[in-house]
Amino acid sequence: MPETGRVARAAGRPGGRRDLRRPGGSARPGSSRPGEARPGAVRPRPPAGSTVAVRPRVLPPHVVFAERLLAVLTGERPVHWMLGHTIGEAYEQLIRLAPANPLRPAGTTRGSRPVLRRCGGAPLSESVVEAFATVTTGARVRAMAFRLERGQDRRWRCAAVDLGPA
Repeated sequence: MPETGRVARAAGRPGGRRDLRRPGGSARPGSSRPGEARPGAVRPRPPAGSTVAVRPRVLPPHVVFAERLLAVLTGERPVHWMLGHTIGEAYEQLIRLAPANPLRPAGTTRGSRPVLRRCGGAPLSESVVEAFATVTTGARVRAMAFRLERGQDRRWRCAAVDLGPA
């Protein structure tokens, strides 16, 4: 009795195909068994129209705020960009620090941007995180410390900013 389409699909090959080493088969050159992938082989992407759920990567709040502060303190973004993301003295500290662009290396071209090298946070409670970041500016490494507080609306806001010595 000939193979039906259902049996052929279950075997992973078109009906009537017997040689798995040829194009259209499931074996890969160099594998020991049919259907076995090579080590380091790239996984195929799902088809363009598929509905595979991909969860976006969620960064911790101290990393998000380190990037935001870096953008303001290099002059990439204006200080008022942080207006809804700061509370208390932090906004006043940014107003004092930002005009000098303290994290932009002197004498560099406009295209060079300081890079967030490392960022960490120490939770003091459920609603307070003391965080630090090291920023590479040209050949130098600068330190930045900040405090995040979570409000009643469950949003994190920066409460204090401090830069290491220049």
